[in-house]
Amino acid sequence: MTTVADILQYIETFAPQYMKEGWDHVGLNCGHMDAPVTRILVALDPFDEALQEAKAMGAELLVTHHALIWKPDFVTDGDAQGRRTLFLIENGIAHINAHTNLDKAPGGVNDALAAKLGLKDVRVLSPEGTDSAGNPYGLLRAGQTQTVTLRAFLETVRTALGCDGLRYVNSGKPVRTVAVGGGACADEMRQVLASGCDTFVTADVKYNQFRDAADWGLNLIDAGHFFTERPVCQVLAEKLQGAFPEISVKISQNQQDCMKFYSGSVDFSLGDMLE
Repeated sequence: MTTVADILQYIETFAPQYMKEGWDHVGLNCGHMDAPVTRILVALDPFDEALQEAKAMGAELLVTHHALIWKPDFVTDGDAQGRRTLFLIENGIAHINAHTNLDKAPGGVNDALAAKLGLKDVRVLSPEGTDSAGNPYGLLRAGQTQTVTLRAFLETVRTALGCDGLRYVNSGKPVRTVAVGGGACADEMRQVLASGCDTFVTADVKYNQFRDAADWGLNLIDAGHFFTERPVCQVLAEKLQGAFPEISVKISQNQQDCMKFYSGSVDFSLGDMLE
């Protein structure tokens, strides 16, 4: 019988807790360690769509990248975090997340993003250490692509990640050496420049950071938090299925980015009324 503890122990073989940031909440967010597992749902976020999907498929375990609980608090139905925690507990669904440890891990979030964009000769920028197999780990990755215009590379990013749109700064340089940081990694731009990259793909970029990129001569592409991190769900699911072939592992089909681009041609539902 495979238990929640077995799944967690396996996840921590490739995304160990020592790789996480000190503020992060990774591991088992709720549930019983000794609970048996026959079905797992993998999703980026433990949001309502994924919770309902896990219940519908009879999953005993939800595995996500982002945490369910971000700060110690009362667990009540008075806020979304409490309601989601209660839903999982009341439906017998345990929840495990691997967040910044999976961002940094070899083969994790940023290796998955680099692979999705077709980068070659991928390396870790500023390694923080090595794992038990001697592989370097750290937050960002950099790799090479065939020299192309920024316009052509923007289309590659949009198509590969399935984005509705991209925000970007054009420094006037062709694209050849690309750094990637899934999620909010724009604070690392100086490191990207120092490494010799001409282009940086990340998310959640602030106004002044776009200005800095223009001033510093860096092509900066904001492809969205959801879209830059979603590729790791496939990696997680494949790893879990390979390690536990007796378990049914599925990737959420209902997860989606809550942020949308308005183009003036969208039909709004009754729940999306605009003033």
